[in-house]
Amino acid sequence: MRRIEMYDTTLRDGTQGEGISFSLRDKLQIAEKLDELGFDYIEGGYPLSNPKDAEFFQRAADRDWRHAKVTAFGMTRRRGTAAEDDAGMLALRDSGAPVVTIVGKSWHLHVGEVLRIDEDENLAMIEDSVGFLKSEGRRVIYDAEHYFDGLRGDPEFTLRTIQAAGVAGADVIVLCDTNGGSLPEWIGAGVRAALDATDVPVGIHCHNDCDVAVANSLTAVTAGAAQVQGTVNGIGERCGNADLVSIGANLALKAEGYRVLRPGGIERLAELSRYVYELGNMNFRPTQPFVGSSAFAHKGGMHVHAVNRVTRSYEHVAPESVGNERRILVSELSGRSNILAKTPRHRLENNPEILRRILERVQDLEAKGYHFEAADASFDLLVRRVAGTYRPAFRRVHSRVSVVTSAAGETSTEATLKLEVGGRIEHVVAEGDGPVNALDTALRRALHPAYPVLTRMHLVDYRVRVINSTEGTAARVRVVIDSADEDDVWTTVGVSENIIEASWLALVDSVEYKLFRDEEGAAPGA
Repeated sequence: MRRIEMYDTTLRDGTQGEGISFSLRDKLQIAEKLDELGFDYIEGGYPLSNPKDAEFFQRAADRDWRHAKVTAFGMTRRRGTAAEDDAGMLALRDSGAPVVTIVGKSWHLHVGEVLRIDEDENLAMIEDSVGFLKSEGRRVIYDAEHYFDGLRGDPEFTLRTIQAAGVAGADVIVLCDTNGGSLPEWIGAGVRAALDATDVPVGIHCHNDCDVAVANSLTAVTAGAAQVQGTVNGIGERCGNADLVSIGANLALKAEGYRVLRPGGIERLAELSRYVYELGNMNFRPTQPFVGSSAFAHKGGMHVHAVNRVTRSYEHVAPESVGNERRILVSELSGRSNILAKTPRHRLENNPEILRRILERVQDLEAKGYHFEAADASFDLLVRRVAGTYRPAFRRVHSRVSVVTSAAGETSTEATLKLEVGGRIEHVVAEGDGPVNALDTALRRALHPAYPVLTRMHLVDYRVRVINSTEGTAARVRVVIDSADEDDVWTTVGVSENIIEASWLALVDSVEYKLFRDEEGAAPGA
């Protein structure tokens, strides 16, 4: 088994992505999570660039890292300046990081037209920088920026740059596809050329501008690379970096002969992926390979029927091998296998007529704009209604929502609600921050005497989507509500031409599901 080093640059290269920022606390928490899973290197940032990165290394020095080596990133010395006098070199040394990664120019275009220095000075900058940091007792990783572009333009010069880093004592030379424009066959050839030119182990650093960063990284490993650099979830500038989540899963579960992370680390990749999304306040990517919520979601009836019998018939790895889970979706494309897989606690396997009616009801409602794939609680109530096990907790007698705007533009909202609850009439009025909030408050107030347990339930998200937008203001809307208590989160849906009515339908489902679940002590599909 060949150990492949996993070098994470989420905290530095990842933050160069548009709209991505981590606080100092976020960076430390992510670093600790990476260490737990067994990442080999954690690049914390450039200590000279900003106070946050400088403080990160101060804080990191006070922590006990179980596996990872905290790494500082910087550039080669400036032209015409001795390494021992260069502010960047001194900042890297003073960071206290046991490993330092420095980036240098490997493409003649950058040397001659961007830096405007001669080739000998560029080589001296590389050698001096690596040599200085080695003399300070640091492990040094040299990032050969634009290596693959340089190799296609002037291979002799490009190979001389990595040889200069090797002669100066670099421990690893990383070949960078900085512009993300290389294809796998170019990567493989470039890695082999580097291995022929130097005895130093090589690594790979790919960007995703051609959407092949993961494939390029795997090709590099096959060609002999011993280290892979990238970010969690592939975040980074432009189109992002190589996704270490997919790379780690592929090397551990698909390729033969490789070992990555610590034992048990691969099984926590989904946890790591979602953790970084949450701390970065980023949207999850449902279709993300291995760890996305849709990665093991099955919708087509034929697929579900097969998976129910043999899971690997439509799954290339077991969901739990990366910490994910299988999901069976219900929609107008579903078959009876989907319904059965979603409703084991309703014991419908011997009642094909009810299964048929449930499927027909789903198809009818989805034609009207309902969407049950992500609304398990509403689907659970639909099954009860069709199967005859549904018992309404209350009945609406009438409701009214009014919005009053004064001449000064001040708005007030009031909901009046009359319900029949357990043979009694509850008539309540409630104000709110908008019509839906007023209606929700009134509903809870009316139900509280009979169902005090509802005080432990709250709304966590509310989403509205226009379904048939060609109808203009008469279009139907779909309202999706996420609700939660101390034990669970569930989702309900309502559809109507009236946004208040659609909201009411979703609210009622949310409350009734809570009451059913507490009575039976089970989650949807459990």
